[in-house]
Amino acid sequence: MTLIIVAICTILLCIKVIIKKNGRFPNTHIEGNTALRKKKIYCAKTEERLQAMHKNLYDRMKEE
Repeated sequence: MTLIIVAICTILLCIKVIIKKNGRFPNTHIEGNTALRKKKIYCAKTEERLQAMHKNLYDRMKEE
């Protein structure tokens, strides 16, 4: 009985993906949201990567 219920739920969740020509699951990642991207809000991984690339004043003065 449980397998039947899980199969039905899976099929119902995939209807949009299966029926549409270029159907795909919605992007629920924080960077997939255009409103958050405009406000420059990123996920923790991206924030950490951007922070690692950021140079402070001391590092910039040392380069000159």
